[in-house]
Amino acid sequence: MKVGKLLHTRMRVSDMEQTVTFYTEVLGLEVLERKTSPRGSHLAFLKVPDSEELIELCSFPASGAVQVQEDLVHLAFEVEDMDHTIQELNSKGIPITDGPTTSSSGSRFIFIDAPDGYEIELIQRLPGTVIV
Repeated sequence: MKVGKLLHTRMRVSDMEQTVTFYTEVLGLEVLERKTSPRGSHLAFLKVPDSEELIELCSFPASGAVQVQEDLVHLAFEVEDMDHTIQELNSKGIPITDGPTTSSSGSRFIFIDAPDGYEIELIQRLPGTVIV
């Protein structure tokens, strides 16, 4: 068997509205669809600019608050201009938790935290660089 392309990644969240606001207002993602699953989970599907893969946010209040382990998972997004990105984050009151750091390839990256403690890596890659 060989799978096709990655379609979406699901992340469980404690507060759907707070998390949707973070991803739309801070990172510029777009909500494509919101619905309730047959078991009662609240779902939101987010589109990442210039990507086919979606992020599926899932809130199921009956299961309690989300506890994200440190360094378990993070999402990485490309940015055009790291200095401008840092200025925008500062103006929105979003703290940078690590960086800016320059990798051996010359790319620059920082980390911020999304609601529930999910790590977000923002990367400015040099032209022609594939991996940080």
